[in-house]
Amino acid sequence: MGKWSNQTTGTDFVLLGLFHHIQASNIFFAFICLVFLVTLVGNNMMLILIWMDSRLHTPMYFLLSQLSIMDLLYSSTFVPKIAIDFLSGKNKISFINCAIQLFLFMTLVGAECLLLAVMAYDRYVAICHPLHYSVLMRPTVCASMVAGTWLSALLNALVHVIYSLNLPYCASREIHHFFCEIPALLKLVCADTSLYENGLFVSGVIFLLIPISAIMVSYGQILSTILSLRSNVGMSKALATCSSHMIVVSLFYGTAIIKYFLPNAYHTPEQDEIVSVFYTILTPMLNPLIYSLRNKEVAGAFRKVLGR
Repeated sequence: MGKWSNQTTGTDFVLLGLFHHIQASNIFFAFICLVFLVTLVGNNMMLILIWMDSRLHTPMYFLLSQLSIMDLLYSSTFVPKIAIDFLSGKNKISFINCAIQLFLFMTLVGAECLLLAVMAYDRYVAICHPLHYSVLMRPTVCASMVAGTWLSALLNALVHVIYSLNLPYCASREIHHFFCEIPALLKLVCADTSLYENGLFVSGVIFLLIPISAIMVSYGQILSTILSLRSNVGMSKALATCSSHMIVVSLFYGTAIIKYFLPNAYHTPEQDEIVSVFYTILTPMLNPLIYSLRNKEVAGAFRKVLGR
């Protein structure tokens, strides 16, 4: 901790933010605030519906409630800081606050990567092994899998935050981003970070490529089962329950892979910021909309609450 303390003395990081290269910054700021408001309303409404309607007290909706919690934490981690910096004109962030922000971000990213794989497994069991669903996805098993996603993400984030913020930051303190993120921070380090970058790649494989491979296998089995169904009603119901999840998976993993697995030569800091906006600010708004608009049970629960 002595090394950490020495580096924080008298020096803050400077977040260049979202608006330093945008001309219509007021319009863009208003758009970000609107997205934040819709995110808060949409995800809180999803949590309330799942809590109030007993028909939604199932493993699928328990997992969906965890996704809503993650989306709320995502937006609450970044948007208030963006708003404060824009309105005050001060883009500084202390070393400790940068560590906290980085820890929250890495925890949420890792947890969502694993949670989406658990949600795919839930759909696989429900469609391919319906007779065993109540056993394979009983409450204790479901809760254990969710706890495992959070714990794994927390440990991974803790290791990366402690290591990355103990590197020697002897370059400019200007972070070309709107939040503290490891790739942006590493550009300020004056030591060789190649070994650590290899560790980051391994972490990315564990939390991105392995879960998405599991999702693809699950949905391959689901597709095979759906095609074997002779009932059009059963086929359409199975497709309806899976299509929302696949849209969310495509949005989240697609942007994450573009950000972390494409070589640096194929994207600029400005492009990285836009991609980050998509999966930290836009996707948390879209997720409850996707599930509510494409899910008859959620729509029915919403009408039931309005009727009260």
